[in-house]
Amino acid sequence: MDQSVAIQETLAEGEYCIIISFLAVQGVLCEGDSRQSRLLGLVRYRLEHGGQEHALFLYTHRRMAITGDDVSLDQIVPVSRDFTLEEVSPDGELYILGSDVTVQLDTAEFSLLFRLPFGSHTRMFLQEVTKACVGRGFSCSPSEEPDKGTLAEERLFILMLEHKGGSIWGRKSQADSNKQTKGQKCFLFFSRQNKSKSEITDMVRSSNITVSNKAHMLSMQKFGLRDTIVKSHLIQKEEDYTYVQNFRFFVGTYNVNGQSPKECLRPWLSHGIQAPDVYCVGFQELDLSKEAFFFHDTPKEEEWFKAVSEGLHPDAKYAKVKLIRLVGIMLLLYVKQEHAAYISEVEAETVGTGIMGRMGNKGGVAIRFQLHNTSICVVNSHLAAHTEEYERRNQDYKDICSRMQFCQVDPSLPPLTINKHDVILWLGDLNYRIEELDVEQVKKLIEEKAFQTLYAYDQLKIQVAAKTVFEGFTEGELTFQPTYKYDTGSDDWDTSEKCRAPAWCDRVLWKGKNINQLSYQSHMALKTSDHKPVSSVFDIGVRVINEELYRKTLEEIVRSLDKMENANIPSVSLSKREFCFQNVKYMQLQVESFTIHNGQVPCQFEFINKPGENSFCKQWLSANPSKGFLLPDSDIEIELELFVNKTTATKLNSGEDKIEDILVLHLEGGKDYFLSVSGNYLPSCFGSPIHTLCYMREPILDLPLETVSELTLMPVQTEDDGSRLEKPMEIPKELWMMVDYLYRNAIQQEDLFQQPGLRSEFEHIRDCLDTGMIDNLSASNHSVAEALLLFLESLPEPVICYSAYHNCLECSGNYTASKQVISTLPTFHKNVFNYLMAFLQELLKNSAKNHLDENILASVFGSLLLRNPAQHQKPEITEKKKAQEFIHQFLCNPL
Repeated sequence: MDQSVAIQETLAEGEYCIIISFLAVQGVLCEGDSRQSRLLGLVRYRLEHGGQEHALFLYTHRRMAITGDDVSLDQIVPVSRDFTLEEVSPDGELYILGSDVTVQLDTAEFSLLFRLPFGSHTRMFLQEVTKACVGRGFSCSPSEEPDKGTLAEERLFILMLEHKGGSIWGRKSQADSNKQTKGQKCFLFFSRQNKSKSEITDMVRSSNITVSNKAHMLSMQKFGLRDTIVKSHLIQKEEDYTYVQNFRFFVGTYNVNGQSPKECLRPWLSHGIQAPDVYCVGFQELDLSKEAFFFHDTPKEEEWFKAVSEGLHPDAKYAKVKLIRLVGIMLLLYVKQEHAAYISEVEAETVGTGIMGRMGNKGGVAIRFQLHNTSICVVNSHLAAHTEEYERRNQDYKDICSRMQFCQVDPSLPPLTINKHDVILWLGDLNYRIEELDVEQVKKLIEEKAFQTLYAYDQLKIQVAAKTVFEGFTEGELTFQPTYKYDTGSDDWDTSEKCRAPAWCDRVLWKGKNINQLSYQSHMALKTSDHKPVSSVFDIGVRVINEELYRKTLEEIVRSLDKMENANIPSVSLSKREFCFQNVKYMQLQVESFTIHNGQVPCQFEFINKPGENSFCKQWLSANPSKGFLLPDSDIEIELELFVNKTTATKLNSGEDKIEDILVLHLEGGKDYFLSVSGNYLPSCFGSPIHTLCYMREPILDLPLETVSELTLMPVQTEDDGSRLEKPMEIPKELWMMVDYLYRNAIQQEDLFQQPGLRSEFEHIRDCLDTGMIDNLSASNHSVAEALLLFLESLPEPVICYSAYHNCLECSGNYTASKQVISTLPTFHKNVFNYLMAFLQELLKNSAKNHLDENILASVFGSLLLRNPAQHQKPEITEKKKAQEFIHQFLCNPL
C-alpha cells in the first residue's frame, strides 16, 4: 500500500519552500531486541530560489490504517553530506531474494537500523533515495552567487511544516533545537554540502541476471516493446526449457484464541515428518484485545513468531522469507536455506472484511512468491463466525478473492489476483460449521469415528458442491475429529453456557497442478486454545530451469523476433465501442465487456486522459485492465465496471453529473479509438441530503427527475415558503424505516453494528427504501444495521453539519455546552441527531442481551456523525477521541 498520503497530510507549504513530491514506505526500527514500527517518508521540495532539496521524515504510528491522523513525526533527517543509507546483511542471517530488506541509516549524530518489506514499494523508495543522494550537491541559482562569508560549501535552508503531535529534532545549526508543541509551526534548519557521485552508496537490492535464472530475469522491470515480447514468448514456451521437481510444503493453521504460546509447537510443526522445503504457517485470533483491534502493534506477534521458529524441523536450517499480519490474522513463510536463492517476486497483502469492509478482525492475509519458475500464492483467512452465517462466509471468501491484489515488479503491468498463480494454498479458520444435527448427534458420530457420515453435513462441503465458494479447489479427506470447540487446556468439548457444537472450522485447501497431499491431520497434543491446530503436507511439482535448453529457447525467440519486426503501424479491432448502462443503482456493480483483437504487429494499449482531465474516466467508472500488451493475432477482454458510491452519488442524484463519458484507447505508435459510455442513474436516498429527504414525502423513485434534482440542490437552510413545497417531515422517512425495523427486531441482537451484513440484502434494503415498499423489507438485523451506517456515511452533509464540527470538539466533555451546539443545528439535522441518540439509548437498555456499551456505540457513530470538514484530510487521533467523547455524553445522559 502506498502510504505517501500519510506524509502529505502532515506537511504544510510555507513561504520558503513548496512541497513537490512524497514517497513513503513502512518499516521496522531495530534497536537491540526491540522492534518498533516506523513510517519513512522521502520529501522533495522546491526552495525559494528555485533549487530542490530532500529530507527523510521518520514517523511513529500505531493504527493499522496509515493516514495522517495515525502518524506522529519523530525525526527529520536532511539528505546532507554525512547522510548514507545502505543495505546491510544482519549477522547470521541468510540473504534471500524476496525477504525483508535491512538498511542502515548513518549521519554524523546517529546510526539507525531499519527492516523494510521486500516488494515494489520498497524498491521504488530506495531508488528515489539513491537519486536524491546522487543529485544532492548544492548549486546556486543563476541569479545568486554564494556569500563568501559563509562556511565553505555550506548553505542554510528552511523547511516549514506543520507537525501534528510528537517531538521533532534534526541537525542543529544556528537554529534552536527544533522543538515544538502541538499546533505550532516548526522551522527546521539544516545545512547542505557537496559530495561527489563516486562516494554514493547504492542501496537498491541487486541480483545478477544469469541465463539459467529466468525467475530473476523475468522479475526485472522491462522497458520497450521488444523486451515485453521476449518475456511473453518465454512464458509461452516454458515447458521447452523447464522440468518438474517436487518440493515438500508444510501448511499449518491454528486459531490461538488470543493466547500466548504456552507449549512447544514441534508436535504440530515437525513431529513425525521429513524436514519440509517450505513452511506456510498461519494463525488466527492472535490477539483478541481491543488494542489489537484498533491499533497496529501487539506483543503476541513476536511471541508466536519465536515459538514457530523454535518449532521448525530440527534436521534443516530455515530462513524466514515473510511475515504478514492483519490484526489477529498472521502468516509466516519459511524456506530451507539452500532454496533461498530461488525465491523471488515476494509480495504480501491484506484484506479486511469486517463491518463496512474496514475492520480487520475478519479477512485474509496472503503472500505470493516465485519458487524457481512456479508462482505460488498462500492465503490465510478468518471468515465470519456463527453457524447460521455461512452466506457471510461465502461473501468474505469472494471479497478476499476480488480485493486481494499484488503489485508486479513491472509497474506497467496490472496487479496479480489470487487466481493468477500456478499454485494456491488456502488455509485458516474458515468457520464453516456442521448443520442440521444437534450437539449430541454430532458428538455421537465423533465418538463412533463416523467422520464421513458427519462430513455430509459440513457447510463447506455443501457450499463447495454448490459452487458458491472455493470453485476449483480441492480438500483432502477429513480423517480427524473436528478441531473446534474445546475447553481451553483440555481435549473436552465446550462446556460453556453456549455449548458450541463441534465443527471442522480449521481447514486447508489447494488449487493447481502437480500437487500431491501426503497428510492432513489435527494435532490433539496442543491444548493452548479452544481450537486444535491442523497441518497438511504436500509434494508440489515446481518448474525448474534447464540452463542449456533455456539458452537455446531464448536464442530462437530473438531470431524469430528479428524477422517479425517491421515498420507497420499497430492496429486493432474492437468488438464494441458503445456501452449503455441501464438503471444504475447505488453500490450495485454493473459490468460491460468488449474484446480487443490485434492485427499482425505487437502493440501496447492504454486508456489515456482527455485534454484538461486528471483521469481517463469519471470516478464511477473503471476499466480492467486499463493498459496491456498484445501479441500478433491475439485477443484481450476489457471489462468496464460502473460503481456508484458515496463520493459520486450526490451529483448523480442532483443531475450535476450524468452516466455519460468518452474513453480514449491509445495504441503506442498507432491511433486512438473512442468509446462512448451512456446510461441512466436511478436516484437513491443514499447520497441525498437530510433536508432533501425531509421534503420528499413520496419515495424518491416516484418523483420526477427534475423534482429530485431541484430538492437535492436546495440549500441546507431553506425553509418552507408555504407555496412551492409541501410541509416537510421531521426526519427522513428512510431513516425512520431502518431504525423502526431495528427497534422492532434487533433491540437484543448480539454484535449489532459490529458484524457486517450481506451485500445482496443491502441491495434489497436500498430498493425498499427508494420505492417506499417498507412492507417488503425483509433482511437480517446485521444487514439493516450496516445499511443504516452506510446511509449516514453517504450523507453529503453529515448529521452534525461541518460548520459545527470544531465547536463540538471544543465542548467535548461539557454536556451543557454540547447540547447548546446541537440546538444550533438546522432543524432537520437536529431532529435526526436526537432521534438517533434516543434509539441508541434504547439499545443500551438491553445491553445485557446485545452486549453493546456506550464506548462501542460512540466509536461506531462518532466518525459518522462528526466528520472533518476538510474531507481530503483525515482527523487526528485526538480529534477522533473527542468526537467519540462528544457522542458518549449523549448516550449517558438524558436528552
